[in-house]
Amino acid sequence: MAWIVLFIAGLLETGWAIGLKYTEGFTKLWPSVGTAISMVLSVVLLGWAMRSLPVGTAYAVWTGIGAVGTVALGIVLFGEPANAARLVCVALIVAGIIGLKFTSQG
Repeated sequence: MAWIVLFIAGLLETGWAIGLKYTEGFTKLWPSVGTAISMVLSVVLLGWAMRSLPVGTAYAVWTGIGAVGTVALGIVLFGEPANAARLVCVALIVAGIIGLKFTSQG
């Protein structure tokens, strides 16, 4: 269950990272509210997952999911580059997340 919660926390991290772009420096009310809610929920769920997962693993997976999701949405939503080198780097992050999952004690 902790892994599912951690995955959701990582998705919410992606949500707030992308949300920051839409807040325009926290000058737009509803994007700012959504981003703030996503931030709080993400950290709360991370904390919940850490009750049974090692802190280093949980934090690394949380940030990894957030990074991969943010890069993917940056490509789709904002036309950011999707060149081979960038995609290989994202694949390495995914490999690290998978490796941590399978070598974790939690």
